[in-house]
Amino acid sequence: MKSRESDKIFGALESFRIEIPSWGFANTGTRFGKFLQPAAATSIEEKFSDAGQVHLLTGICPTLALHVLWDFPQGVTSTPAVEKLASQYGVQPGSINPNVFEEQCYKYGSFGNPDKSVRERALRHTKDSIEIACELRSRDISMWFADGSNYPGTANIRQRKQWFVECLKAAHAELAAGQRLLMEYKPFEPAFYHTDIADWGMALLLARAAGPQAKVLVDTGHHYSSQNIEQIVAWLLSEEMLGGFHFNDRRYADDDLTMGSIDPYQVFRIFNEILYFEWEMGKRADIAYMIDQSHNLKGKIEAMIQTVKMAQELYSKAALVDHAQLAEVQKNAELVRAESLLQDAFATDVRPVIQEWRASKGLPLDPMEALRQSGYLQRITKDRAERNARSITSYA
Repeated sequence: MKSRESDKIFGALESFRIEIPSWGFANTGTRFGKFLQPAAATSIEEKFSDAGQVHLLTGICPTLALHVLWDFPQGVTSTPAVEKLASQYGVQPGSINPNVFEEQCYKYGSFGNPDKSVRERALRHTKDSIEIACELRSRDISMWFADGSNYPGTANIRQRKQWFVECLKAAHAELAAGQRLLMEYKPFEPAFYHTDIADWGMALLLARAAGPQAKVLVDTGHHYSSQNIEQIVAWLLSEEMLGGFHFNDRRYADDDLTMGSIDPYQVFRIFNEILYFEWEMGKRADIAYMIDQSHNLKGKIEAMIQTVKMAQELYSKAALVDHAQLAEVQKNAELVRAESLLQDAFATDVRPVIQEWRASKGLPLDPMEALRQSGYLQRITKDRAERNARSITSYA
């Protein structure tokens, strides 16, 4: 590889950071059951410990996304303990995620619930989550709603939209300077007739209604098959409304697979749109890159490292696209040359240069092998196996 191309990759990697999710280290399940892993984290401290290992081995995961209901058992009074753990394990609190979908009161929705008292409860929880973010100096509050309906005629869709606007405006008013409210969307599940925030256009409209500190969050698993996600990204960039990503992969729907396991070229194309935009604008896009995965079969720490490695490779490949040349051939409608610029960059083996970058940072050349040789997995498996065995649950 030419030194100029290596320099491009080094430059891209210097600023590329990914946030990892606390829930990605804990035992999770499907609608049909939970299959336990003996090394899964059983406490917030163990989540920080595992996240610290991922950051130690990769060097690019300095923050941990936290879920309020799962990670702050006493609400805002839990923040000093979280701060202490962050300092201890070298990973800072990242985005704060309210949970307005798991408790029994949310059976018919949260911000869209026809019961005013439930809407008020969901708004209080969201405001408490913003307070937690303020205490921890976390920038982003990430909002995902399970609200919707399963049958025609059972919900007033327009009225629910208005309730969402009112609650989001009230939540936005609580934000500190510099904080952001990130609006996530999902076409279906658990609501199968209509979902209140079903696509990027709905999320965009609600973010604008909420206020200037609200942006859209794109989860790469939350789309119909064959949907052109990079076009959505391009439109949101042009509107200055792209706030961040939840990265995963999927074969059918929201499968929560490791990044690039099904369609690495799609992720490459998304990164290309972002880097092309940055080249045109002459500045970095203000985007939070986050992982949203919860693995039931793959080892949790291994899966997280696998995704981080793949993200670095695909981002590096996208950095090799000559955007000045791309702009020229697009202008002249030279279709084959334009497509080849992307294909050639994607086909480039960037792994040797990434290893050089890791060596320059004193990081392991192969983070996965370093994890296996460290003894960390063996130690936590021994320490946690008994606690995990006691938490067996079934679907029915």
